[in-house]
Amino acid sequence: MFSKWWHYALALIVSLGLVGTALAGLAAALIYPNLPPLEALTDYKPKLPLRVYTADGALIGEFGEERRAFIAIDKVPRYMKEAIIAAEDERFYTHGGVDTLGILRAAGSNLLSGGAKEGASTITMQVARNFFLSNEKTLTRKLSEAMLAMKIEHNLSKDKILELYINQIYLGQRAYGFEAAARTYFGKPMQELSLAEFAMLAGLPKAPSRYNPVVNFPRAKARQEYVLGRMVKLKFIDQPTWQAAVKQKLVIRQARQQTDVAADYAAEMVRQTLFEKYGESIYSSGYKAVTTLRRKQQAAANLAVWQGVADYDLRHGYRGPEKQIDLPADKAQREAAIAAALEDLAPVSDMLPAVVLSATPKLIRAQLQDGKVVDISGNSLKWVENWVAAKKGRQLAPGAVVRVQATGSRPVWRLAQLPEVEAALVAVNPNNGAITALVGGFDFNRNKFNRVTQAWRQPGSSFKPFIYSAALDKGYTPATIIDDAPLTLSAEEAGGTAWEPQNYDGTTSGPVRMRRALTKSLNLVSVRILQGIGPYYARDYIRRFGFDPARHPPYLTMALGAGSVTPLQMAAAYGVFANGGFSVKPYLIDKVYDKDGRLLMQASPQTARGNAPRVLDPRNAWLMTTMMQDVVRYGTAARVGQLGRGDLAGKTGTTNDARDTWFAGYNPDLVAIAWVGYDQPRSLGRSETGAQSALPIWMSFMGTALRGVPQKGWAMPPGIITVRIDRATGARMPETVVDELIGDLLGDDAPGMEEHFYQEFPPPEAAAPAWNADPATPADPASATPGTPL
Repeated sequence: MFSKWWHYALALIVSLGLVGTALAGLAAALIYPNLPPLEALTDYKPKLPLRVYTADGALIGEFGEERRAFIAIDKVPRYMKEAIIAAEDERFYTHGGVDTLGILRAAGSNLLSGGAKEGASTITMQVARNFFLSNEKTLTRKLSEAMLAMKIEHNLSKDKILELYINQIYLGQRAYGFEAAARTYFGKPMQELSLAEFAMLAGLPKAPSRYNPVVNFPRAKARQEYVLGRMVKLKFIDQPTWQAAVKQKLVIRQARQQTDVAADYAAEMVRQTLFEKYGESIYSSGYKAVTTLRRKQQAAANLAVWQGVADYDLRHGYRGPEKQIDLPADKAQREAAIAAALEDLAPVSDMLPAVVLSATPKLIRAQLQDGKVVDISGNSLKWVENWVAAKKGRQLAPGAVVRVQATGSRPVWRLAQLPEVEAALVAVNPNNGAITALVGGFDFNRNKFNRVTQAWRQPGSSFKPFIYSAALDKGYTPATIIDDAPLTLSAEEAGGTAWEPQNYDGTTSGPVRMRRALTKSLNLVSVRILQGIGPYYARDYIRRFGFDPARHPPYLTMALGAGSVTPLQMAAAYGVFANGGFSVKPYLIDKVYDKDGRLLMQASPQTARGNAPRVLDPRNAWLMTTMMQDVVRYGTAARVGQLGRGDLAGKTGTTNDARDTWFAGYNPDLVAIAWVGYDQPRSLGRSETGAQSALPIWMSFMGTALRGVPQKGWAMPPGIITVRIDRATGARMPETVVDELIGDLLGDDAPGMEEHFYQEFPPPEAAAPAWNADPATPADPASATPGTPL
């Protein structure tokens, strides 16, 4: 009986096998002719995003639906290949597209476990599915996948198939391919990864969402250890190497950190320009744009703006929590409430959202989005002590949703707040117009309005150098005496309303030299100078600096910067002084390449002393620079002396009611403009000036940008003479040895000083003596009209 049963069973199995083979053959005969052609594989063209870089190779932006970075198979590190094979397809180099042994193993495992626990897709089958098929779980799709895998194996080499897999597979966080994933999760190219990092990436294809280390690191770590174990079993690595990789601490990039240095405003400028030129293709054609930005300078500009805004907030006090939630007593419910409160709050700069767990005058404990609890104590509590100590009304209490920030090399946590004030900084090389740093606001993700290029604001006193420059071309000299006395202007002169301009501190000084008036930023003198040269002349004159006359009405208020400018305009305008009189247009995009490295576009910048037009007499540019050097040595920006450099010049700017504050400064090779204000103009506060809020941002940036750079001054151009004058009156002094000795001994306290003048002046008819501006002004003590050399 047993013998007969055995024969029947064998016959049944053979029959089923024959039927199955026949059905499979029939299915293959029907499916194989209808399989798609392989051009998508043989002529592989991945959708590569537009990438934007600094001049020195730092990634600042990526634009495209998919993050991709193609890498040739011969550039893929050995450990990366082996980790993938260990995790996905150990017999990849021996099977023909379908792994029969793998199918039997998976079937047996699933039979024993009572469910579909394991699959048997090979790397080739995954390539077939990713390029040509859907993920639907049907028998037809699986047969098509198997047939297509065999077709691929007959037409492509194993290395080519693996290359396609490595570059096409989705790995989470919008990253397609292992090179893109390396940059997304670890912030570096594949060639720089360790074995532990290779294994982490190799574990992702099985389930990118489930094993995403950003979302669930413990689960991703467990999958990584499985991959490393498989590599040991397949003898790709030995036990000591496995042990070291398992123990290595991994640092995972957070989801929003996809660039080497933050320059979102500049990257968006590049995207807009290239979209206008090339259209939608920029998002999938793999273009590479190289900007003029410098990584070191951009990082310094970011830090300067962030710190400047934070310092402003510290001066003006804590405004309170963003919102308040109830904290349930039950631990699980409390965790759920905290998670819900923080779920939609994104980090801004380095300010992380948190919920206060407890608050006393000596210690605040707050929980971050990842569950970490941080302590805030000591000096970090000073600016919020009134909120903690409040007995009723608005107070800082458990359940408060706040922002916290880690400062210093050994992180010390402090309470922060999202700023309401904004700031911007732009730096330009005045010799060729290259924009080397650009920060259009505090945080691009919070507000995409680019204040460097889009914000038309009043420049205040930072506009005075252009009025003074016009005066020099009208025959004024740095020694010309102008009366710093009260002044009343009619509505016609002031542009609609009678006006009594005042100096910032409300005082007057009487007759002063023009140089000293600029150094101390005396408003009354600036208005009198504009009276002397004429507002229409001045409005036409500022064209040479790149300003639009339509934005600067021809009234005497123009002397105090009542027109409208952008920070980028100011950078180009100050560049004329810095480079000796040439108008050089700023530019941001240097080169654009296609995905194969072919040059599509290259900038042709103007250069000072090259193809840039001369718009200013070199003597004028040099004299204005010497006056602005005095501003940073003795005047409103004397704090610049802390940088310890003698090759800096610049001018502060503060508008009426301190709605805008500026500092514009430069050396021969770098111009930087810093601005602080509210997007909807309102006063920054009574104590806020360009020197208080904008200058520290400029100093922080320039201190870093010029660190280690040799000092380089401005050579006096031909046509300038040096004369000793009376410091008080501007009159020429006899050049005696005694006077020179006194000057050397007393320095700034000496009665005499050296001043510089044009050796030859413009024709007399071009001169407009300041003394005709105001009949009440006394005669020139120097007895020399501005059109006559001393």
